[in-house]
Amino acid sequence: MDVVVEVGGWEHECCGEAIERDQLVDLQCIRHRGRDGQERLVESHHDFPVDERVRGRVVDVQVVHDGGVARPVLRVPSGGALRRVDEDDDGHLEDPWTGEVITSPGRDFFVTVRTTAR
Repeated sequence: MDVVVEVGGWEHECCGEAIERDQLVDLQCIRHRGRDGQERLVESHHDFPVDERVRGRVVDVQVVHDGGVARPVLRVPSGGALRRVDEDDDGHLEDPWTGEVITSPGRDFFVTVRTTAR
């Protein structure tokens, strides 16, 4: 089963690690109802009560541009890289198939995880 987790915002920028396609992950998530009324899973790193853990392999990563349009990228940079304080990660985004650098002001990502159970 594929599960989409929203990653980003202040919480990822604070202390989130980089997430790459094909990586095995164990994400702690809270449930959140979006402006559109849909329930979503949002990655959490802090002391919020965890509603669900999502474990599996990352099969897709997308950066969310202004207006909600999403574009595939190779990876989510670390939170430190997005704040430009990570010496090991420059925070650039790139196309997963061509390696072309993508310019985006987006700091929110959709990470699709293929799980065996939910």
